[in-house]
Amino acid sequence: MKILFVHQNFPGQFVHLAPALAADRGNEVVALSMHKGAPSLWNGVKIFPYQATRGSCAEIHPWLADAEPKVIRGEAAMRMALQLREQGFEPDVIIAHPGWGESLFLKHVWPKAKVGIYAEFFYHVRGADVGFDLEFSGNSIEQATKVQLKNINNLLNMELADAAISPTHWQASTFPSAFRDRISVIHDGINTNLVAPNPAVALSLGSGLTLTRDDEVITFVNRNLEPYRGYHIFMRALPQILTARPHAQILLVGGDEVSYGAKSPDGQSWKDIFFNEIRPQLSESALKRIHFLGNIPYQHFIPLLQLSRIHVYLTYPFVLSWSLLEAMSAGCAIVASDTQPLHEAIRHNETGRLVDFFDAQGLAKEVCDLLEQPEERARLGENARKFACEFYDLEKVCLPAQLEWVYSLARDTQINKSGDISAQSLVNTVVIELK
Repeated sequence: MKILFVHQNFPGQFVHLAPALAADRGNEVVALSMHKGAPSLWNGVKIFPYQATRGSCAEIHPWLADAEPKVIRGEAAMRMALQLREQGFEPDVIIAHPGWGESLFLKHVWPKAKVGIYAEFFYHVRGADVGFDLEFSGNSIEQATKVQLKNINNLLNMELADAAISPTHWQASTFPSAFRDRISVIHDGINTNLVAPNPAVALSLGSGLTLTRDDEVITFVNRNLEPYRGYHIFMRALPQILTARPHAQILLVGGDEVSYGAKSPDGQSWKDIFFNEIRPQLSESALKRIHFLGNIPYQHFIPLLQLSRIHVYLTYPFVLSWSLLEAMSAGCAIVASDTQPLHEAIRHNETGRLVDFFDAQGLAKEVCDLLEQPEERARLGENARKFACEFYDLEKVCLPAQLEWVYSLARDTQINKSGDISAQSLVNTVVIELK
């Protein structure tokens, strides 16, 4: 079977699936990527880089500013696909993350290929992330027009897709009902053997401080520290936590940029804005117990979770982060926001504690209460790990389901190909008889 993966920064969400398919000797696996430093061969996958030949137009209508780059990337991917076709490559199945537009035109190149896409999130004017946090809501009507047009790419890709895969039921539910029967809910998977509790863990920080399980460590992890992931709420809870817990160490992982939402109006990083907001409420000794670690390598990220007594995870109604499920797999006692994406994983008082997203004082109280209850923390952490192993384990649950999803697409392709051949044979027979 010939399989084409398409992801702007391959492998992305296909980090386990693509190599697993390549390991099957009957498969030829190829990937398209815009990553300039991508190797030509990775874990059995042949990678073909491509680049856009033009940038966005400064004069474009601002409401279409999100759509034009997707068309540009879609064209660039299509042109690389045409080169592959000229070299004789004809995929049976195309697996794509459509979020940046690369998959928009590939069906024109290979009309017989089955297309499976990663259905990550469908934007809504109301009821999801937009307008959830009134502190950062802008012009509601203009914002609604932009959100509506952001779904152009989603709608076009869902229309051409034969099937889709979504990591959570809630994310799948954001898509229009007309498309939901195409979506299989299968998470990307967590390596629960690798991300597991470790009582002997120790982690040294750049400041010279070494932390172990004997220390009172509270963790907060995101790709970037920003409002979409509740950074402002967590920071506003810290004065109460640090005052009540004089030995607590706060470890924050995340960059200074913006992954979701908008940049701050004055250009400052959200990290600095909310740190500066709480700074006057904290003593010098308390400030020294807040550690911004930036983006850290994965081999350091796992010990950080293993070290954590309380892991705090907050999010708007949006895409669920891998880090939450990894924290569950590590056996962390979790305090999380009571928002829709969390309800699949965090069952209140079973696999963690849920608090109102906007209630910084309630968050601080929940964290402090759990720090006083080691047996309750242990119970929640054990339940969280069991849940992660049962429903999100990479090798036993998620990867086998992903592989079956791909092979089911391939079986459909083979059936269609056989049907085409049979139909052509019938035509030939009729022509011969007419002669």
